[in-house]
Amino acid sequence: MVCLSTLFFWRCKTISDLMINEQIRDREVRVIGDNGQQLGIMSAKEAMKLAQEAELDLVKIAPTAKPPVCKIIDYGKYRYELARKEKEARKKQKVVELKEVRLSPNIDANDLNTKINAARKFLSKGNKVKVTLRFRGREMAHMHSSKHILDDIAKELEEAAIVEKAPKVEGRAISMVLAERK
Repeated sequence: MVCLSTLFFWRCKTISDLMINEQIRDREVRVIGDNGQQLGIMSAKEAMKLAQEAELDLVKIAPTAKPPVCKIIDYGKYRYELARKEKEARKKQKVVELKEVRLSPNIDANDLNTKINAARKFLSKGNKVKVTLRFRGREMAHMHSSKHILDDIAKELEEAAIVEKAPKVEGRAISMVLAERK
């Protein structure tokens, strides 16, 4: 019983969906040698023998192909190279964050300028800015008359940003999204 459960665990265990060595159960596979040359189509057992003679691993790199493609390589080195390429790709991509600037409808001119400068700073760093105009209590009755504040902000940041999402009423707030002008 113990042997059977160990066998089941052993058969199901794959690292990053790549089958290696004894995990390859296909009848025949297309084999690529360690220096990149085509060795042809052969049984999986023959391919395993070739890999063992070269003291390398047999790795199934294209499981969906007919017949599946296996390569004779050093598996540890192969995993290291994949991890390095993935890390390099992550390093080059830029994550754009959505920063929020909150306002109230009875904001003073100086406070509004401070909020506009904060939004300009966020935009210069490459982030998107969500400008939210929040209403409380009796302010809810005058929501549409306060929309001009968002229009003023969009006009003020015209040279630095474009309006990606127009002002829209969302519950007790009106919000719009600004993105950096390219």
